[in-house]
Amino acid sequence: MALLAIDQGTTSTRAIVFDDALSPIASAQREFRQIFPRPGWVEHDPEDIWATAVATAAEAMARAGLRAADVAGLGVTNQRETVVVWERATGKAIHNAIVWQDRRTAETCARMKAEGLEPKITAKTGLVLDPYFSATKLGWILDHVEGARARAEAGEFMFGTVDAYLIWRLTGGTAHATDATNAARTLLYDIRAGRFDDELCAAFGAPAAMLPEVRDSSGDFGETLPELFGGPIRILGVAGDQQAATVGQACFRPGMAKVTYGTGAFALLHTGEEPVASSNKLLTTVALQLAGRRTYALEGAIFVAGAAVQWLRDGLKLIREAAETQALAEAADPEQDVYLVPAFVGLGAPHWDAEARAALIGLTRGTGQAEIARAALESVGYQTADLVAAMRADWPAGDVGATLRVDGGMTASDWTLQFLADILDAPVDRPEIVETTALGAAYLAGLAAGVCPDPDGFAKSWRLERRFEPRMDAATRRRKLAGWADAVARVKSR
Repeated sequence: MALLAIDQGTTSTRAIVFDDALSPIASAQREFRQIFPRPGWVEHDPEDIWATAVATAAEAMARAGLRAADVAGLGVTNQRETVVVWERATGKAIHNAIVWQDRRTAETCARMKAEGLEPKITAKTGLVLDPYFSATKLGWILDHVEGARARAEAGEFMFGTVDAYLIWRLTGGTAHATDATNAARTLLYDIRAGRFDDELCAAFGAPAAMLPEVRDSSGDFGETLPELFGGPIRILGVAGDQQAATVGQACFRPGMAKVTYGTGAFALLHTGEEPVASSNKLLTTVALQLAGRRTYALEGAIFVAGAAVQWLRDGLKLIREAAETQALAEAADPEQDVYLVPAFVGLGAPHWDAEARAALIGLTRGTGQAEIARAALESVGYQTADLVAAMRADWPAGDVGATLRVDGGMTASDWTLQFLADILDAPVDRPEIVETTALGAAYLAGLAAGVCPDPDGFAKSWRLERRFEPRMDAATRRRKLAGWADAVARVKSR
């Protein structure tokens, strides 16, 4: 029996079919439109999300020569904090999805901080009060779509992150559900109690009637409508993209860490069955929930990673495709220390500065496209180094970053991973299967379907493709990190 994963990302949707040994056998991918109504605002058309999810799943199944009856289970993984509000009666969204990158609610967050609300919110959710998360985005939609708040309070509207929206549509409205990893990203969920919190909902003006049911990450989420894929398929695994990647990297033990490099980049450090509060502006979040038991992680979020390369391609027109950046970086003048601080939508962890904006620093008359391309790739390593330093400070129980497992699209660049190992002064491991987000979702579905082993058994199947060892001398590393710290300080708003 095969397993199907829908990986609904920020700029594209991908579907991958895995065999019962969790080897990928067919895939399909489609990009969709990015909508930028104003500076700092980012939206998606929910119909684009829906259409690409169904189309890629059907295409991957066709390429694998599979019928619905051949699929033991479907796993769904998704961009996490992005918000969709839709009509209960029709499934039609009342506004474009507001994307996790969107900063339109920065003033709302600042006001709530000034009112002294952040400490209590952080204590319950493990999150900081930032536009990144779902709750203020939901409030914005209810306050800016005519009549929406009254209709929501009357039970006519439903709220969800992208997983809940897809589950609703896939099941024909029979399931309004999310899993604990996605619920934990909304600012409405008490990660210790394991439920949406009435006090938090009141603080953010989120009507309880809109909220999905929170379930295990591996379990029953209903069946897809038969007409979508030629027969029903059971939805058996759901997790936010970064938690799914943590599963795919088999980071089940406390102290294990991974970083996923996509549009943004996200580092998760597994901390076990007790949440660890951060003193260094990291997030405390749910790593996974199985059989009602939650495990936790410390997370650092980088808002712009691969998106910096997209900016080189689409904004500056310096390259035609992302792969060109490696040759440019190799050709760059090593005597020029050029820094790109990619704060296009503010800075994430450990800075959390919504008003910071991007800058190129250290330019000379000799600076060209090679040095700028190198700076874009290096920015990923520098931001990761900031996160690893914060994790080491928050997690004295283990040697964080002794070896780092990495995945995602940017890990195809050997140059980027070598720089990452150099700047971290630690080995970096790239697995054989780098699409670990889809792999994690497929595994969670296979676990519920009874065709995959328990987590310990799955961890034994993880395979290393290449290890990158550090080669940079200590003096160069110190100089580069000091230059990065100075560049970041220059762009921060406070």
